[in-house]
Amino acid sequence: MAANWNKTLGAITTAVFALFASNALAQNYPSQTIRIIVPTPAGGIADLAARTIAQKLTETGKTAVVENQTGGAGAIAATTVARATPDGHTLLIAMHQTNAILPHLANDLKYDGIKDFAPITNLLASGNILVINPSLPVKTVRELVEYAKANPGKITYASQGNGSSGHIAGEQFKMLAGIDITHVPYRGAAPAAQDLVAGHVSMMFDIVPLAKVQIESGKLIGLGVATHQRLDAVPNVPTMLEAGFPTLQGGPWFGLAAPAGTPRPIIDLLNSEARKAFALEEVRQRFEAQGMTIPLSTPEEFGSFIQSEHQRWGKIIRDANIRIQP
Repeated sequence: MAANWNKTLGAITTAVFALFASNALAQNYPSQTIRIIVPTPAGGIADLAARTIAQKLTETGKTAVVENQTGGAGAIAATTVARATPDGHTLLIAMHQTNAILPHLANDLKYDGIKDFAPITNLLASGNILVINPSLPVKTVRELVEYAKANPGKITYASQGNGSSGHIAGEQFKMLAGIDITHVPYRGAAPAAQDLVAGHVSMMFDIVPLAKVQIESGKLIGLGVATHQRLDAVPNVPTMLEAGFPTLQGGPWFGLAAPAGTPRPIIDLLNSEARKAFALEEVRQRFEAQGMTIPLSTPEEFGSFIQSEHQRWGKIIRDANIRIQP
């Protein structure tokens, strides 16, 4: 009986000391510059999300910098944060590619997309949009499918890179439509879109904020958005559901995460600051006008979302037998 009591007392004492240590760390936070690691090049949505948070943190008297660590389809950046000290000074713009897709495609990842990170909040999300070069003699998704079947192997689709949402969406479309189209991976959305506009590739599953201007200028044609409803940003583009592909849904998302084991008081503080930054009217209007949604979730909600996305993308990858090209 005494032994059991001593074990219980010891456990309580350890928990109390851990709580005090965690609170003390949070009170002194940050004690150095906060690094927000972005898995994509500067200028993209992930980068803009990081800079929005960094600016807000700086305005509250903290020092925050954005570091773009590209390479490995996002694995380099994710590995950096997964291995960092869990004290809130190294953060990740967690995203569909690094935390939900790559774990199903790469056998040599040096991080776990779920276990190695403490979710903070989901910041931005967008549906994929199927866009084509105007030189293709089609105006609808159905016409594109018919043209692809009549010309097997001749249609190429660009993606933002191996493991990107555009890559997976393209392979899913290929499987569902029963067509033969060729994947051409790029290092980022910008060069992929540039080659699509130039006519070097035929089509692409881009994201609405990046495709919107090109559609409005007539440089690209939007055939379908992978969302349940039409989007105000591109109101004339039908949904993939309307086009006859109800399961082709989803797109990229961008959130904030810390290394697993980061004290909860720090997670809560960062959640609060990030939500304040994206709740600002000018920030909200800027992103929503581009076709983005702003979820602003709790850490628990974001964690559940990552789990569900991990499962959803995993099923698509298995069903379509998707592999990363060398």
